[in-house]
Parts: sequence; structure tokens; C-alpha cells
Amino acid sequence: MATADIGLIGLAVMGQNLAMNMNDKGYIVAVFNRTAAKTEEFMDGPAKGSKIVPTYSVEELVKVLKRPRKIMLMVKAGAPVDEFIDHLSPYLEEGDIIIDGGNSLFTDSTRRTQALKKKGILFVGAGISGGEEGARNGPSIMPGGNSEAWPAIKPIFQAIAAKVDNNEPCCDWVGDEGAGHFVKMVHNGIEYGDMQLISESYQLLRDALHLTPQEISDIFADWNKGELDSYLIEITSHVLKALDSDNKPLIDKILDVAGQKGTGKWTVNAALDVGMPLTLIGEAVFARFLSSLKDERIAASKVLNHARAEYKGDKQTLINAIKEALYLSKIISYAQGFMLMRAQAEELKWNLNYGKVALMWRGGCIIRSVFLGKIKEAYDKNPNLKNLLLDPFFADVLNKKEGSLRKTISESATLAVPTPCMSTALSFYDGYRTASLPANMIQALRDYFGAHTYERIDQPRGKYFHTNWTGTGGKVSSSSYNA
Repeated sequence: MATADIGLIGLAVMGQNLAMNMNDKGYIVAVFNRTAAKTEEFMDGPAKGSKIVPTYSVEELVKVLKRPRKIMLMVKAGAPVDEFIDHLSPYLEEGDIIIDGGNSLFTDSTRRTQALKKKGILFVGAGISGGEEGARNGPSIMPGGNSEAWPAIKPIFQAIAAKVDNNEPCCDWVGDEGAGHFVKMVHNGIEYGDMQLISESYQLLRDALHLTPQEISDIFADWNKGELDSYLIEITSHVLKALDSDNKPLIDKILDVAGQKGTGKWTVNAALDVGMPLTLIGEAVFARFLSSLKDERIAASKVLNHARAEYKGDKQTLINAIKEALYLSKIISYAQGFMLMRAQAEELKWNLNYGKVALMWRGGCIIRSVFLGKIKEAYDKNPNLKNLLLDPFFADVLNKKEGSLRKTISESATLAVPTPCMSTALSFYDGYRTASLPANMIQALRDYFGAHTYERIDQPRGKYFHTNWTGTGGKVSSSSYNA
């Protein structure tokens, strides 16, 4: 007899914690793991005494589920998701729902939505953020795919999601096909940028001002009380005061080689595909690549002069400038992320609600912060806002505090402390607000060597011209194209 409200496949950390979260909210969850011992370990451990139903085959899992059957996959992205879909499909009926809760590439979710629709099965690609703690106590959930599935899964998802403000759930329907996983991908890309900006701030405080990890921990704790209030700033303070077994700072024992799972790279690739200048997240990804060249960097440090100048100014003045530079860079990073979402939504005809996206990120997820409330306000006031930098609140912040970003970048250059993300934030800001960029020179050069044509400021857009620059070329021009 069917008794379970939802099935969950994959009992790694996220799967276990989501199952327990659903159980706590009164839903009966049936679980399955390919390795039976993992299921038994879960039932004898965290799930002991719960109403969670263990199953030991896909067929058994399907049999205990109420119609429409809702099955959530918490397995590794890529081939394993397709394998489980192929395994499940023969046991499912029209109107049943498969939910992929992993970090899948959004184009895969689009493909799966379309393929399963032909079989009458509803597919949902749900981005989930918050890590182990979020999964257990309330994550941010970003579902997209076949919208017919939303009424059936909405009560469960919104019950287990984090809540903010007036008990609003950090979960709402994002959009068709791969929209949910796309928004989660951009979230992860922004997360890359946030972590790199924090790391650059840390290095400036450490190497330029020679502060101890404990002193820097206190600074981040103080920053977390104001406009920078966020989960990542909070845990940075915790990391910096952690001591190793020898009572020395643990941070100093950690190898400076950053890992990554690929979602940052996916975000940059998506930006390249739609022609959006996602410069800050791009630099964050490249900074991780550079960190991986540890042996080369050690060798280079012995060959290339890397002596740092001493900072002679007032310490507190620079600390304040770094704080504001971090905040401004963060604004620019999020502005770029929302630019990418808007461009992708226009290309694929998705109807994304950017205020709701900001709300979904406001709690539960890794990038949760007070700052996201301001983004939600901006889009609530103007749903058609082209760019966050044009919102009155953010424009005012940038106009008033841009001097701090310039001071931080100039000091970092003088002191030979690398700040790739802060530097590109400033370059993007200066480029975005410049009415006339030197791209006219690029177009002239392209036309000179390749007859690629150019537009003129005294002629209508879309009208192209070619100049015979040398007097020896012909009148034939290359066909026009744009990235």
C-alpha cells in the first residue's frame, strides 16, 4: 500500500539531511541508496525512530509512493542522473514527477525536461544551496522544469526551505526547463566571487597591514554587524580564530591551492555564450586556476622580484577602505550575475522574477546576506530594471564610496598584493559608466586588416561601412557578425 509522500534516492550528506528535514515537517519519506548498507546505516543512525521508510530497490521505492509519485534524486550530476532516470522511468506513470536536486548543468535539465515530457513524466531540476546545515534546517531551493509539477511539490519544498522576513520561504518556482539549475549555477558563480573578494580583503589585511589572524577575525566580526552582514563574512571570522593542535592559527597551516567543482566555470561559459561581461566571476575562477600552480609560483617567487613596499599610512583608514571596497565589489559582482540571468532569460524566453530570486537567496543558501534584501527591494520597485547599478540605492552607494575602491586598488598595486576581483570590479564600473569607450579603435583596426566594417556615430545603428584604408584595397567587405 502506498504510504510515502515523496521518495529520495541518494543518501550522502545532502540526501540524508533533506530526508530528515522533510520528516521533521510531517512528510513521510521513502529512501533508497544503491548501496543497501548505506540505507541501513542511515536507518540505524540519524533516521532511527523517524517515520522514514527504507527501501532496497527502485521498484520497491516506487510501490510505496502516493500518486502522483514524487522522486527526488540526490546523486552526482551527469551520467548518474540519466542512469537513475532510465532505471525509474519504466516503473512510473503519466503525471509522476522526477526531481533532480543535484548541481546539474542547466542544459542537461532542459534536455531531461523535454525528453520526459514525451513520456508523460514531469521533470524538475531543483538547485539547492545551504550545504549540510541548510539541507537539515532549511535550504534555499530553486526549482524549474515542467511547471505542471509545481503544485504537487510546492507544499513540501516550501515547508522545508529556509524562511526570512515575514516567514516567507526561500523557494519559489523559477521557470521552465533548465531555469532552476541555471539560477543555482549563477548563485554558485557569485559564491566564487564572494569568496575571492573575502580572500583578497584577508590578504590585504595580513600582508599589507601585518595583522594577525585573530585581529582580522575581529575585523570581519565587526564588518558582519553592518552592510556586509552575511553568512560568508560570519564564517570567515570563525575560520580566522580557529587554532590547530599546537595552538597556532589553523589558517596558516592550510595549503593555498583552491579546489572547484566546475559550477563557476559553467557560469563563465554561459556568460561567453550570451555575450555578457561577467568579469568578476571570471577572475574568481582564474584566481583558483592560478592558485593551483603552486610549484610554479614557488619557483617564480625565487626568480621574480616580489619584495613588497611598506604601507606608511594610517592602518584604520586602509581597513575602512578595504571594507567599502569589498562592499562595492560585491555590488558589482551581483549586478553582473543578474545581467547574465536577464540575458539568458531573454534568449530562452524564460520569465524570471529577479526579486523572487533575491528572496530565494536571502536565507538558507551560502551567499545569504542582508544585502540581498536591497536587491529584492530594487526589483520590487522596478521589475524591468536593466542593471542593479542603475537602481537609486546602489547608484548612491557607488557614487559616494567609489573612492574607497580606488584607494584599495592603488594601495594593493603599490604594495604588490594581488586583487584580481576588486581590480576588475573597478574596471567594469569605469567601463560601464563611460559613454565612449575605445572600441572605435578596435573596429577601425578590424576593418583595416579584415574589412570587417564598422558603424558610424553620425549614421543609424545597423548601417555598416568599410574604408579602403591603404588605397590599394577593394570595396568588398566581410560579412558583419557579432558575438
